[in-house]
Amino acid sequence: MVPQFQEKLEEFRGRYWDYYAQLHKYKKNPKPTEASLLRLEFDRIFGTQTGYAQLDDRIAKTLAKKDELLLVLHRPELPLHNNAAELAARSQARSRDVSLQTQSEAGTKAKDTFLTITQTAKKWGVRVYEYVYDRVSGSMKQPSLAELIRQKHHFENPASPSGP
Repeated sequence: MVPQFQEKLEEFRGRYWDYYAQLHKYKKNPKPTEASLLRLEFDRIFGTQTGYAQLDDRIAKTLAKKDELLLVLHRPELPLHNNAAELAARSQARSRDVSLQTQSEAGTKAKDTFLTITQTAKKWGVRVYEYVYDRVSGSMKQPSLAELIRQKHHFENPASPSGP
């Protein structure tokens, strides 16, 4: 609401998005010298004080998470954001907003269970209708979602013990 604060916010946002674009560029062609420069730039951007208390508080909180936020400099294969995870977690809320509420606790549990199956199947590239039909019909020709997850985990972490 305060024009002076709006200007400070817009200026900071510009610097932030420019930095984010640099991280995207780094992911495509990672170089150790670039990583060092990006760390210094992070400190410069998130070490600033704007005089806008709420913005300065957010900037300080981001600076405190520097190590986690810059993991991409060590592991460029990591995503820069967690939007996919957030969208999956929020799908129940979106569904609730669209279709209102269930009539009973059992209905809520059934809806949550089906939503979890649907989201997990989509994430692993499994056709939801075919998977549900496979399970409901009792044919069990497709591997379970849990088995797909275990296989993927074992493939990415062969030295780790398999779960229960």
